[in-house]
Amino acid sequence: MKEKCTEPGCDNVILIGMPGAGKSTLGIVLAKILNYNFVDADLVIQNQCDKTLQKLLDACGPDGFIEMENQVLSDMDFQRTVVATGGSAVYSAAAMEHLRSIGRVVYLKISFDQLRERLCDFQDRGVVLRKGISMSLRELYDERRPLYEMYADITVDVNDLSITAAARKVASALQ
Repeated sequence: MKEKCTEPGCDNVILIGMPGAGKSTLGIVLAKILNYNFVDADLVIQNQCDKTLQKLLDACGPDGFIEMENQVLSDMDFQRTVVATGGSAVYSAAAMEHLRSIGRVVYLKISFDQLRERLCDFQDRGVVLRKGISMSLRELYDERRPLYEMYADITVDVNDLSITAAARKVASALQ
């Protein structure tokens, strides 16, 4: 396991977790609490490609999208920034190792039941389904959870918490 990031330039907070776990929304609140900048990696990808995530997935397929996401994430270089990654960031070992080298990776852990409540139709959200559109939310959850756990420096359970309470809990875990 990687040692805690202490070098200059590795003072970032990298949020990982399932789609619907609150990475983007919580990230904005956390950035305000920490007095950091905020970057949503999905928006960076959309802006660089001038397409929505779903259109990119439709055009490139899951593997092509993961390759593109890997490139964007591997090129990120920030200081004092909260970065909300896409839920599929953990499919790229190279991107995750880069992100770990520039900050602490925080896994926003959510139960399957809470995730199911938050995501009505996840297949229209631009979610990478490596096994195709027939992949269920349960299969996606079971596939990704071990990857989130593997890459996390810190795991924060955000079940039953408001966005503000969850952001405070993450800020406290970073101390």
